[in-house]
Amino acid sequence: MVRSSAATSITYSATPQFEGTAAEEAFAQWDTERINPHSRPIVSYYLPKGVGEYHYGDTHPMKPHRLTLTNSLVISYKLDSFIDQIHDPLPATREELETYHDPRYLTTLEKRTKAASNVPLYETHTSPTTVNANTSNADANANANNDAVGSGISTGGPSLGSGAQTISSGLRRGHHLNTLSAGGGFDLYEQEIFTDDCPVFGGMYDFFKQYAGASLAGARSLTQGQSDIAINWSGGLHHAKKAEPSGFCYINDIVLAILELLRYHPRVLYIDIDIHHGDGVEQAFYHSNRVYTVSLHKFNGQFFPGTGKFSDTGSGHGKHFCTNIPLSDGIDDGAYLSLFKQVIDGVITSFQPSSIVLQCGADSLGNDKLGAFNLSIAAHGECVRFVKSFDLPLLVLGGGGYTIHNVARCWTYETAVLVGAQLPNALPSGPYLCYFQPDYVLHPQLVTKHTTNENSPATLRNMVANVLTRLRYLQGAPSVAADVIPPGLKEWLESETFKREETRKEKEEGDGVRAMDRRVLDRHFARNEYFASDRDNKGEGTGTGSAVGDEDGESSVRRGTRARGGARRGAGRKPRGRGRGTGRGGGGGTPAGGNNEEGNDSDKSNSGNPPVVVSQTPKRGRGRGRGRGRGRAVAMNMSSSGESNAMSE
Repeated sequence: MVRSSAATSITYSATPQFEGTAAEEAFAQWDTERINPHSRPIVSYYLPKGVGEYHYGDTHPMKPHRLTLTNSLVISYKLDSFIDQIHDPLPATREELETYHDPRYLTTLEKRTKAASNVPLYETHTSPTTVNANTSNADANANANNDAVGSGISTGGPSLGSGAQTISSGLRRGHHLNTLSAGGGFDLYEQEIFTDDCPVFGGMYDFFKQYAGASLAGARSLTQGQSDIAINWSGGLHHAKKAEPSGFCYINDIVLAILELLRYHPRVLYIDIDIHHGDGVEQAFYHSNRVYTVSLHKFNGQFFPGTGKFSDTGSGHGKHFCTNIPLSDGIDDGAYLSLFKQVIDGVITSFQPSSIVLQCGADSLGNDKLGAFNLSIAAHGECVRFVKSFDLPLLVLGGGGYTIHNVARCWTYETAVLVGAQLPNALPSGPYLCYFQPDYVLHPQLVTKHTTNENSPATLRNMVANVLTRLRYLQGAPSVAADVIPPGLKEWLESETFKREETRKEKEEGDGVRAMDRRVLDRHFARNEYFASDRDNKGEGTGTGSAVGDEDGESSVRRGTRARGGARRGAGRKPRGRGRGTGRGGGGGTPAGGNNEEGNDSDKSNSGNPPVVVSQTPKRGRGRGRGRGRGRAVAMNMSSSGESNAMSE
């Protein structure tokens, strides 16, 4: 359905009974008595068909059947009428999984899944079972079961083909194939990655593709603006690594979804309220400043996975973009909510994310088989409500949770929080109501053995203060350059290499042209200076009347004049540089009565005739050229001396 509930309103004419009757109290209601806002967030709900029918094993604590209980309870509360879109997403493709996971690892998962499907079930797992010898009958039963699961009611498991066994209870039994030797076709690498925590079970590769495809579809709906909140309770498996399973997790759908969000959103915030540390997601983005990870978990050095110290804050570009809140046993609602709200509010204010991914592991509830916290369902849902209040695109995922009836209660209540509905405490009737006995309520009293809160208020206050101090190192939200997203990495790298080669060739070809341009545009270069040869630039050129053997006064004067930009011949001085000082300085004639040190050679050669000193006022050179003012003043002095000598003769 697409926004079918946008125009839904509860009135007397729309209901068979009056408001407040017992029949109405068992269903979901709007969480406010006032007029609802005209623009509600669009919520999409992802329910892969058959995702709750897989089975890790009888003794394994992970039970995918909890997803069937959750979906059934959501429909029994009629929350589907509040949800705008309900999707059965396509499974993730191999190419989508390879965006993060190693291809060899995916090949191993696929190969072991096929091997597990060919191993007969143990006798203890085959009661009650039905053997289908006819392939067509098995396929018909599988289609009927899928249709039933799509409506929220599971009646049977899909068949495994001809000669396979269909489990009438709707659960695919697990097959522990870790005892197979290397002679069976499995190498040492495969034997090491599959353990008791991560066993091999029938149909597991299909299971991984289903919940990963749902998370990817939810991320795409957020980036394309089709929904504001996307819910996938089958996802949230945060322990899986790039090339190995860990902590009941094989494919890390959270990393895949965040990578999809990063294609359109500059910054993504990941929040983990599972009791176990989200080590797989943190490891994937430990060096990135575009993903900020926050994890509130139990940590004592021995609790799985043994990571998540307070001092782990990222590395490289991702320094200070990782926050770990290690907690001790027995934390209660008040302490947890106070800590959560202060940390998340500070992170969102400083980091300014474009979207949020929230992992809602229910093993942080009290009375969980593997948990040690003392949180209620209401407090767990309050964390979801607080994150929703920031009105950012939100992807909500499942996670841990091993007391399956409490997991179904928690995720149903949080679905109501996300769609803005209020649920009564009494559970409605449904096909799985027997799982919630003896109280049959939504918010039971969760009694746990960890009744004492071992987290002191001073310790929690210090952690909050240190986190807020670290946020100062962010110095504002990191900026991301706006650029067109390339269609593929390979094509993008090739185009960048081609651009660099073109730029290099243009630079080499244009060096000569640019050198000439610089000569023309240089304002210090005199436009009226022309030279007959290269020697003229060094002051070695000869002027008119400077031929050999010409010893009269006029030729002496011409030989003694300074060439432009060069030194006077016979002066015995080094040639001056082409500075501005020679043109601006008072390089005119020497004042009367002064000792002219820069006299010409004619004064020295004509020793018989005493020089006639002509008084002349020093004149400032009037040009900015090189040696223009000084050269003219000296030439004037020289010409005056030559005329005096001629008169004396």
